[in-house]
Amino acid sequence: LSWAPRSGLPPDTAAALLASGPDGEMLWLDVTHCPGQAPWVRLMGRYLLPPCKQRWHTCAAFLPQEGLLVCGDRRGSLILFPCSSSSGCAAESTSSVNGGTDTVVEDSRNELEPSCLLHKGALPLESPLSVLFGLHGKTGVTSVTIHRGYIYSTGRDGVYRQLRLQGQQLEVLQKHRPCKGLQWIEELHFTSDGDLLVLGFHADNFVVWSSRTGENIHCIPCGGGHRSWSYCSSPLADVFAFIKSGDVMLYHREAEPFEQQVLLASLHGREITCVRRLGAVEVPGHATFNVFVTGSEDTTACVLALSENSRAAVPLARLSDHISSVRTLAFAMGPGDEGLSALLFSAGGRAQIECYQLLCTGDTASESAVACQVIHVASHRLDKHWEQKKNRHKLVKMDPETRYMSLSVVPGTSTKQLPTPWKFLAAACSDGSVRIFGLLEAAQKLVLVAESFHHQRCVLKVEAFLHARAGGQRHLLCSAATDGSIAFWDITSPIMDLVDALHQAEGEMQPLALDAPLVTVMAHSCGVNSLHIHETPEGRYLVASGSDDGSIHVCLLEVALGRGEAAAGTCLQVLERVSRPCAHAAHVTGIRVLQPDLLLSASVDQRLTLWKQRPGELVPLSTTFFHVPDLAELDCWEEVEAGGKRQYYCVLCGQGLEMLSGTASSQPPPQEAPQ
Repeated sequence: LSWAPRSGLPPDTAAALLASGPDGEMLWLDVTHCPGQAPWVRLMGRYLLPPCKQRWHTCAAFLPQEGLLVCGDRRGSLILFPCSSSSGCAAESTSSVNGGTDTVVEDSRNELEPSCLLHKGALPLESPLSVLFGLHGKTGVTSVTIHRGYIYSTGRDGVYRQLRLQGQQLEVLQKHRPCKGLQWIEELHFTSDGDLLVLGFHADNFVVWSSRTGENIHCIPCGGGHRSWSYCSSPLADVFAFIKSGDVMLYHREAEPFEQQVLLASLHGREITCVRRLGAVEVPGHATFNVFVTGSEDTTACVLALSENSRAAVPLARLSDHISSVRTLAFAMGPGDEGLSALLFSAGGRAQIECYQLLCTGDTASESAVACQVIHVASHRLDKHWEQKKNRHKLVKMDPETRYMSLSVVPGTSTKQLPTPWKFLAAACSDGSVRIFGLLEAAQKLVLVAESFHHQRCVLKVEAFLHARAGGQRHLLCSAATDGSIAFWDITSPIMDLVDALHQAEGEMQPLALDAPLVTVMAHSCGVNSLHIHETPEGRYLVASGSDDGSIHVCLLEVALGRGEAAAGTCLQVLERVSRPCAHAAHVTGIRVLQPDLLLSASVDQRLTLWKQRPGELVPLSTTFFHVPDLAELDCWEEVEAGGKRQYYCVLCGQGLEMLSGTASSQPPPQEAPQ
């Protein structure tokens, strides 16, 4: 049995009762109760739960606008049924009111059940419209909540999920893991001030966890989750009642004034390891909002909006699917008809990649003025697919501690011959490999399609770029390792072979081997921590890199395409190399080519330096100090203001987040000044 509130019924005197019976049959009854009278019952619908060993429902909620009922069962499945308040048959009332008075004419409580169920044969036995089987594992669904048009479900698998309706089908948008150790989640409470409270059990304690502050509000020893309980929160007090050893226990706590005041809320619990700017969102009546994504050692990624006027970073969404640190981010922009749309990839420890679809739009009703919708698309883990490999006894098992150090989306992949398009993603791995993945977004599949162990040591950076000229187009890849080498690959033929193989194998295939690199350049004496490729107006490529030894290296590449079938290969020629030893006093962890003759570098020494590239040398133009310690990454973008003036912006991350802006000139200033 379970109760569910329903619109159209007075909440104080009426509610919907759902009862599971034999053979998976579930009844929906509307129950109304008035003081001094026996309950009045109306049978509204009959539903058939999907077959499983423990075939009964555990929770339910109505979606009145759509005329649908969503419920969870003991097997951990979410089920969607049709329902309509106009359907149903009236059971005989067990009491009647005569002449508008409250005089009870008849009381037939013993006849309540027969009178209600006699009519159930007149109602059809409805089958599910949509079933997400075992969504919360075998331990069951504990609650279903409707909030602002979205469906939220909780379970005893330690996560809660956000879903939506898509053509009378349930679609999972994303899942959230509130905090470490909270494996038994019971309910979600949405507060009036915008906070989300997660109610559950951790060991033998009842826990109320706040998603806004990221900490426990209450932790009450009660003996664990196998008991009846109830929780109520108000601005004046919090009350928790439960049964323990046959006794009814009550926990009451009055609201206390906060003695602490948060001066600046944290974005992450640990160091920020990567940052990417997705773009800008225009909101009527507000300044332009820049949207960023950050990844951290705390195993989460955060989508945040930053307004230039308020100078405050407001989190829009938090992605918590990773089981280890988030090391790198990459994205592919989508059509921007409705807002800022992007396909986001995040990767890091335990060889795990997650893919999300982001849509950011202006929302003047929200506190941040920007709304972000997140849809989880696909995920991949190397060790998860190990057991599915054939002849795995002949292979060396991958290192379970393999980390993805860098990601890059392969641009311009043409898959018109496929019924559904594939996107390709290059990854630099700590086990010495360069891997290529294929994403089929429609089927939510992320597949390992090619790899190479050419470097034989940890690969730190990878960058894919497209060479498109009259002679054709080539997909090129640049990878950098801990020995200071930078390798350039032509992955055009592998991409075409992968398209054919994926089409024939329907998304399941053995990874292909990449060919040897075209050119390898020894740019540094140790690891390459930063890498950027910039195309010049002449169709050449400037490759800038920074190293652990504080040096900066820039090389100019020219791509020559063979003509005819006999010379259909790609030739890379290094035209010029410039190196600046000891450009910084510590690791160079961020570098960007702003213009063909301007370069920006950032280091752990907390200096941001603008360089002028001249034949055979790099000349510093200006230097400014930033406040973020242990710099991990740098991202830059350019905006053209009124009058054609170029304004450059950069965001830096490490033990914090900082955004700087300034102008760049090819001429050195008369005296050094901060930008």
